[in-house]
Amino acid sequence: MPKSAVASVTVMVSTYNWKEALALSLRSLSGQSRLPDEVIVADDGSREDTAELLRDIARTFPVPLKHVWQPDEGFRKARILNRAIAATRSEYIIQFDGDMLAHPRFVEDHLSLAQAGRFLQGTRIRTTVAETARLLADGTPRFGWFVDAYFRDENDRGTWHFGRRHHTLRLPWLAKIKSRSTGHPMGCNVSFWREDLLRVNGYDERMHGYGSEDLEIDIRLRNGGLRRSQIKFAALALHLEHKSVSSQDPADPELPNNKLLFASKEQHLVRSEFGLDAHLADFVQSPAVDLRSQRA
Repeated sequence: MPKSAVASVTVMVSTYNWKEALALSLRSLSGQSRLPDEVIVADDGSREDTAELLRDIARTFPVPLKHVWQPDEGFRKARILNRAIAATRSEYIIQFDGDMLAHPRFVEDHLSLAQAGRFLQGTRIRTTVAETARLLADGTPRFGWFVDAYFRDENDRGTWHFGRRHHTLRLPWLAKIKSRSTGHPMGCNVSFWREDLLRVNGYDERMHGYGSEDLEIDIRLRNGGLRRSQIKFAALALHLEHKSVSSQDPADPELPNNKLLFASKEQHLVRSEFGLDAHLADFVQSPAVDLRSQRA
């Protein structure tokens, strides 16, 4: 399915109590070569200062900016993402994290690679502590071979990997022939057709606490016949370095979320019974408000 077939696209930005990073993330989205039709901030219980920030940003934001919030009752990312999915009517959704900065052609790249029967998995460039500090001090985002970033495996946090610098290069012609079904699912940079998310009923809201909600929905989407295409050389995004929010090993098979993950795999599940259909009626009756309409 060519890019022109995508009539509308929402970028869904997840956040929790890091307004400084969120401001940079939204700034990167406001300067896209192909602006999204709307941006929805999926907020898992941030303090009021995040809402204040969003109202301020909305004054000059180029597209509708919406804030979908839920009370802070622990890590409930699966639920807030479902509510954000329910809040949009766009046919295509790009999921992004509020501690990431998008390349100016990030949205354009996702749409140029979108195809029926697939969802797209992007990567991230993990900036060093020093580069993160520079960006938070209002430094200009830098992409390319010499970006100051860590190039390492997820399970090898101290080792540099020179070969991974290809993650920093945007080569659209190569991206079109390099997409493949390998790679590791990550919810920070992924895109879907909304109808595919509706078919699997979104994220499994039994998943409380950090980790595995992105792995689990990846399994059900593929169980439903979709192909995951790993994006290479396009849809670049910087990830601001920070301490993990997990206090334990997220790969521990005894964690409740991972037990749900393994069950979905073993039972070949496609549709969650604990998903986004619980929220669809909420946004029919009371649609998410464009914060730009609240300008002073």
